[in-house]
Amino acid sequence: MSASNSGDTKGCREIAADILTRVDEKAAFADILLDHALKKSSLSPNDRALLNQLVYGTLRWRGRIDWHLDRALHRPLLSMNPYLRNVLRLTLYQCLFLDRIPDYAAVNEGVELGKKYGGRPAAGLVNRIARKILKEKDQCRYPDPEDDIATSLSVLWSHPVWLVQRWLSSYGKVKTESLLRANNQEAPLILRANRLRGNRESLLATLHRSEWEALPTRWSPQGIRVNPGARVDQLPGFREGLFQVQGEASQLVAYLLDPRAGERVLDACAAPGGKTTHIAELMEDRGEIVAADLSTRGLNKLEENVQRLGLTSVRSHRLDITLDLTEATAVPYDRILVDAPCSGLGTLRAHPEAKWQKGEEDIQRLARLQKKILSRVSSYLKPGGILVYATCTLTTEENEQVVEEFLSRHKEFVLEDAARYLPPEARGLVCGHFFLALPHQHDTDGFFAARMKRGQ
Repeated sequence: MSASNSGDTKGCREIAADILTRVDEKAAFADILLDHALKKSSLSPNDRALLNQLVYGTLRWRGRIDWHLDRALHRPLLSMNPYLRNVLRLTLYQCLFLDRIPDYAAVNEGVELGKKYGGRPAAGLVNRIARKILKEKDQCRYPDPEDDIATSLSVLWSHPVWLVQRWLSSYGKVKTESLLRANNQEAPLILRANRLRGNRESLLATLHRSEWEALPTRWSPQGIRVNPGARVDQLPGFREGLFQVQGEASQLVAYLLDPRAGERVLDACAAPGGKTTHIAELMEDRGEIVAADLSTRGLNKLEENVQRLGLTSVRSHRLDITLDLTEATAVPYDRILVDAPCSGLGTLRAHPEAKWQKGEEDIQRLARLQKKILSRVSSYLKPGGILVYATCTLTTEENEQVVEEFLSRHKEFVLEDAARYLPPEARGLVCGHFFLALPHQHDTDGFFAARMKRGQ
């Protein structure tokens, strides 16, 4: 993608710098900020794509970029003005990772952004640091793996050291490097065909007639992989409710729950509704699904999806699921899904900012929350009912250890073999009795799930 001298192109770099700063300072979600920015902007299609690339690319490679900046600066990077810090990151991402944007053009744009924000001193800082790094980039040597393998992989593949150390302990060097590499790839756009309004084949035909590149997914029988640059609301069939956006590994969780028509199901952490709506489809929209979540914004999005897909069996409730359920929802359920709040470290392809926003303390805090939720909702399950616990992360504290502790304290539950309930094509995505999808092995988000049955 080439840079141009248009006002729109300059605008997209300004927007990118603003988004990166808000992600950095306020731990905001990049995808939400990008969506808002694109809705308000008048950028050309090429510049919209460039904006997307600049934001996600800078976030993916922030670790390596910061390594260069730390060597070039005379003071700690984190002591810099946050906006200028992210202008430098944005400038260096273009110089170090985008071949089609000339270095001089990227630096000049960075200098202009610095000048607009902080006058000549800021512009001079951006110019000096960027040119110093560019001058030395061909001679620089990254940390030697023989000295410290975790630091070497951290810099080379742009992940925090603490996370690399964890995965080295779990997977070893070769698999960890493959996982880090996979996390830096662009996330594919995956659709789930609404089986109540057609099937995957008919949706593929609809997309192909409109000349969209679309392929069936490997593991999910309802999934379709689309060019990631597509705007979802412009795809044929979106307004008609022919599909829902949902990651491929995420689509497999509802199969583990195996809901039946006429049952009562609790989706305990439901927003924004990908799994909720899939459960409704598998139940032929017959029965009752209580979709609970604490986020008003998330529940509004869930209700939009429910209406667009034409579903009538879903009832949304704003609830703190760590507390007792309200009278209307405190009823026995045939099946309960706990898609728990987690560190999200399996979704770094789509949410690269998560690796810079999470730390060891978050994993411990989230594990405590997950155990509390699981224990609380399990009391509402009927004898013989099914409880599925799922996360989109890859830490043992939030996955296996949560399930093992729950089972040790609730002897009335038994762990069932996930492979028995997955679609035939996905039955290899297991580790022992658990469902486990890995970015570097399966080209999906990292996902974990356990299916448990309550005794009679």
